[in-house]
Amino acid sequence: MFDPITLKLNVDPLIISALQEDISSEDVSTNCMMPSEKLGEADLICKEDGIICGLQIFSRVFELLEDRMKTEFFVKDGEWAEKGKLIGKIYGDMRVILSGERTALNYLQRMSGIASYTYFTAELLKGRNTKLLDTRKTTPNNRIFEKYAVRIGGGNNHRYNLSDAVMLKDNHIGAAGGVKEAIRMAKEYAPFVRKIEVETENLEMVKEALEAGADIIMLDNMNYEEIKQGMEIIEGKALVEVSGNITKENILKLADLGVDFISSGALTHSAPILDISLKNLHSI
Repeated sequence: MFDPITLKLNVDPLIISALQEDISSEDVSTNCMMPSEKLGEADLICKEDGIICGLQIFSRVFELLEDRMKTEFFVKDGEWAEKGKLIGKIYGDMRVILSGERTALNYLQRMSGIASYTYFTAELLKGRNTKLLDTRKTTPNNRIFEKYAVRIGGGNNHRYNLSDAVMLKDNHIGAAGGVKEAIRMAKEYAPFVRKIEVETENLEMVKEALEAGADIIMLDNMNYEEIKQGMEIIEGKALVEVSGNITKENILKLADLGVDFISSGALTHSAPILDISLKNLHSI
């Protein structure tokens, strides 16, 4: 759940922007049918099995349109819901329910989809010391929601944005003139409290990163044998992250090598939505 300060400063403006995108001047369909306030209620129904995530955001959409709107939920974020389950109800002005429905469901479906996809992936690593990480491959202006959903699904967040940590990727290394030079420049510039991660594409780069004192070495898009050799080179002298070409078929083999982290952009960019509907709107 988002704390009140985060909600007000970082979440509300994004929800308001989403509402403004959907209601540029007025909700014509609703206004032509219902010119004045009329109280009603509607059911929130899960239409397929999955992990629920984003209930607070669902509520907030309606609250920002009308602060008297009320929601009641029968599950919590992170809980499993089966197809057909009534997971909540919303009460208040039916005009607000109609106008906010699509935006609220878009958030809830997307966040629940990511949480569910992450859950099934994280379950593969259950009982192992390897942590599952997300990436910055998120939908623009939806990162705060999508990374929250990863946590709810049992995954872990990599850096939130470019200000969080030093991560030297292929183009940084190219711009600096090499791995060692890039790490040297990072150590001179960055405060000592920041860890330095280096993305490597071959075993020679792994050796250079280790010799230059990288804190975390990413083995990027390497095959199983290369990763195995990379682990032997590093030999516990740096943390190891594996990224690229992660599948359900190879994730356990990689974890069994003792890698510290496995990162997957698919958690956010490839997760399907969880089908959830707002039904049975009627007056009260």
